[in-house]
Amino acid sequence: MGVSEKNREAKRTARERLQQEREADKVRERRRRTVVMSVAVVGVLGAVGVIGVVASEVGKDKDDNAAGSVSAPSGVRGTDDLAIPVGAPDAPSTLTVWEDFRCPACAQFENAFRDTVHELERAGQLKTEYHLATIIDGNMGGSGSLHAANAAACAQDVGEFSPYHDVLYQHQPPETNDAFAKNSHLLDLARKVEGLESAPGFRRCVEEGKHDDWVKKSAAKFRTGGFSGTPTVLLNGESVFPKKGSENLTPDHLKKWVAEANKGRRPGTRMPSAPEPAAGPGAASEPAAGPEPAAGAGSGPAAGAPGPGSAPAPGPAVSSGADPAAAIPPSPAV
Repeated sequence: MGVSEKNREAKRTARERLQQEREADKVRERRRRTVVMSVAVVGVLGAVGVIGVVASEVGKDKDDNAAGSVSAPSGVRGTDDLAIPVGAPDAPSTLTVWEDFRCPACAQFENAFRDTVHELERAGQLKTEYHLATIIDGNMGGSGSLHAANAAACAQDVGEFSPYHDVLYQHQPPETNDAFAKNSHLLDLARKVEGLESAPGFRRCVEEGKHDDWVKKSAAKFRTGGFSGTPTVLLNGESVFPKKGSENLTPDHLKKWVAEANKGRRPGTRMPSAPEPAAGPGAASEPAAGPEPAAGAGSGPAAGAPGPGSAPAPGPAVSSGADPAAAIPPSPAV
């Protein structure tokens, strides 16, 4: 074999090797289950490396878009009855939050801003509308996002969504640990909210996945709504996470933005309506402890017109760092 032929052979071998490496890279890329974005911000969000979980179509539930009625939690509101409200219905500003209970960045946001959000809710300045997603189940496999969201919806039925929502984020397992897939674990955590685990209908609702189809409907809405990741946080329809305009999201900035939006407007004064008990399917077989709270399919919005921006709007993928003052540290970012 001459020198020229040897050179051509070497070049062909190099090209084939490069092509094989590129194909291997493509395979590895397709197998990636989690996409993360790092964002450097100041203040509270600058205290920790920021991770946001990006939406994926991997492993989505086949029944997400199934036809037929779903069992919606009591008191839901908004488009398609997919928003769980917290705070006075007549509060002048609305915080819209899309979250996944397995999402580490969602826990970081909640653990950093929980006290501020609740303070604004108690003052009648802000109501929060939570929308539940299940993208970690799709990205990582498992069913913890779905089961935790169903359990939170069951807590909504008995008027305990907000405290149970907080407990789930305070005790979020590592992203790769699908502990929330176990209903027994979710029921154990419910004991941290006084009276929840023994509330009429709650245990059965969790164990039977009563609101699973409603959660899947919400998850499908997230994927088709133009959102790019969790958590997505909107104030009166405008994305504020990780920043609003040139200002990074911090507790002080959130208070300032709400005050600016509410200028000249009265704070909310009406308390949220309590869930209305009704005889749901299988209610007669529930242990006697009072009527089972309803989870009527397609229940209408709560009383009172929604504040500005109550309808979710697309926002960027967002994430959070830990509040140094938070009593419970955020889950580690993956």
